[in-house]
Amino acid sequence: MTAPFELGKLPTLSRSTVDRQENLRTNPERLVSRWPDAQVVLLDDKARTPVREGESALATRKALQFGDTPPEDAVFLGEWQGVDYWALPGSPSGEPGVVRATGSWGMTEEIPKYDGELWVELRGFGDRLDDTAAGLFTTAQALRIWHRHARYCAKCGGSVRLVQFGWASRCENCGREEYPRTDPAVICLVHDEAGVNGEHVLLARQPVWPKGRYSVLAGFVEAGESLEGCVVREIREEVGAEVRDVRYLGSQPWPFPRSIMLGFTARADKAPPLRPADGEIEEALWVPRADVRAAFESGGEPVPITGTDSTIVLPGNSSIARVMLEAWAYAEPGA
Repeated sequence: MTAPFELGKLPTLSRSTVDRQENLRTNPERLVSRWPDAQVVLLDDKARTPVREGESALATRKALQFGDTPPEDAVFLGEWQGVDYWALPGSPSGEPGVVRATGSWGMTEEIPKYDGELWVELRGFGDRLDDTAAGLFTTAQALRIWHRHARYCAKCGGSVRLVQFGWASRCENCGREEYPRTDPAVICLVHDEAGVNGEHVLLARQPVWPKGRYSVLAGFVEAGESLEGCVVREIREEVGAEVRDVRYLGSQPWPFPRSIMLGFTARADKAPPLRPADGEIEEALWVPRADVRAAFESGGEPVPITGTDSTIVLPGNSSIARVMLEAWAYAEPGA
């Protein structure tokens, strides 16, 4: 009997090996004593970090390059194989070269190169990193963005300073503590009601996306709303479809700027006409499994969608949407 499809692998940005060691954030003596042997992940003002060309690991720096003790803005990321990892702001110097590479959505991107190192963005390059590098980069970017957007106290408006080595802030006026925010968002692969796993998947495109780029539907969870309720509401609001049999698949951090993507699947009748939300969805359509498979096998080239004048390019490798679509595309439809 055919089973309902499941994710075949971890989403790219869910991979990590580093032990976050939460209890160490309040143990400054231990962290400071290990600083001389620690490694530092650099992030520039565009949240890019260096990697050696042709390698999958981050080009970290020795901590002692930044002083004998952790600087005030150093953020502790965790420990891996006996080494502590930190993050600090940092930028390359000199005139960059340029390397052209395929990034998110299969589009060509220009990556700056300094002294054999590429300064890459997480969204476009995350899938090429090993598990340790992906986890470090994702965590460093999430914390960096929170720091930028949490400079003042939500209670009294006073200035805050970082404590617990970047994992909390404390108001210098009233003493209130804050912790990093993560906004939950659902992302749902909706398929039709044929068999166990359907024969068609519901895809849509936003007006700001390049022509031919389609993905599954997503939206933020509202206050007082369950995850399953959000799935039902978002699909109804965005394309007018009524879904049922909502089922959880997996999750992925998405620090653009501070989300956690909670992946679901659901079923819907594909007979009623779709009603794309004005200003949010430019086009929505049901795509046969064979066309989605062809898109995976096209090397990023647009693939015609059967029965339409449209072509399809799938989401980039760093997105959980791609993992969801791949799992569905190669699952057995079932009777």
